Amino acid sequence: MRLNEDHAAFRDSVRRFVDTEVNPYVDEWERAGRAPLHDLFPKAAALGLLGLEYASRWGGEEADPSFQLVAAEEYGRMHAGGIGMAIGVQAMMATPSLHQYGTDELKERYLKPAIAGTAVTSIAVTEPDTGSDVARLRTRAVRDGDDWVITGRKVFITNGAQADWICLLARTSDEGGYRGMSQIVVPTDLPGFEVVRTFEKLGNRCSDTAELSLDEVRVPVANTIGTVGRGFQQQMQQFVTERMFAAYSTVGSCQYALERTRAFAHDRTVFGRPLADRQYVAFRLAELQSEVDLLRSHNLVTCEALAAGEDITRMATVAKLKAGRLIREVADWCLQFHGGMGYLEDSWTSRMLRDTRLTSIGAGADEVMLQVLARLDGLSAD
Repeated sequence: MRLNEDHAAFRDSVRRFVDTEVNPYVDEWERAGRAPLHDLFPKAAALGLLGLEYASRWGGEEADPSFQLVAAEEYGRMHAGGIGMAIGVQAMMATPSLHQYGTDELKERYLKPAIAGTAVTSIAVTEPDTGSDVARLRTRAVRDGDDWVITGRKVFITNGAQADWICLLARTSDEGGYRGMSQIVVPTDLPGFEVVRTFEKLGNRCSDTAELSLDEVRVPVANTIGTVGRGFQQQMQQFVTERMFAAYSTVGSCQYALERTRAFAHDRTVFGRPLADRQYVAFRLAELQSEVDLLRSHNLVTCEALAAGEDITRMATVAKLKAGRLIREVADWCLQFHGGMGYLEDSWTSRMLRDTRLTSIGAGADEVMLQVLARLDGLSAD
């Protein structure tokens, strides 16, 4: 897939958004522990960023996946990872299942405001005892007439403290393992729903990451997304989209970091010569750039396959695994080449090192990606 002039124009508009609506405020939001999503998201929505691939009937742009790739790459140029992640949750993690499987009534009430940026949403899967092992999920939704009565706890929920509704994965039957789960739209203003706390984290400090409690929260059964009992399968599809977002934005973050580090290396004099003239520095930066180029090529091919309706599970898994490992390496070397200044708390290199460490954990840890790939290759991987 080759990008064209339309992509270039779109990239320029997203970069202006990043440079004017995000980067000037990042330090303030980092100190506050959250970004004001109800103020920021309508600005993102004005550019179509919250519904790029969604139907125009619900306010979407009906663009092909390559425009999401471009947008996510530009989010990588944000001066804090938590903002791009918040937008990614809204556009590529909490709403894909609703767009694909939800009823028209659910889309009108919940998807449309999310695309418009007037409602903030989140995805609620992880629990205190259940991370990558989704089969152990314990939150239960018991049917009582036309309602689900939901009880459970969710942790590490991005956007959770500001969300107007969440896409919740819960058990709706006594079937064990991967069976008997459903995705449910849960408004956060209902009795029994509580934001217990927000977490202080190593990085992504401007992203509000919450623990949520549901104590007999009543939600209409009509809020079920898709088929009752098929929530796990629907969530796995949603994870594929989430993993590609991580791979797309990783390319942008790495590219931006390498550009800044090359400029620094040209300006920094060491023993009478620019740091960039040192062969090891030049070679290492060149090696890292080549790795970024390869990931971007893989992302473009994956986009093309997705647009053609192909199953991209393997390609997305490869991309996510590579992204998590590559961005850790890039962040570490960029800090190293900045020396003592790069180690300071208020340096961009330190923040990048903290923020990007999550890439190998969120949306499926590296070890889970390896397990998926091993099984696709016919290995048990137990």
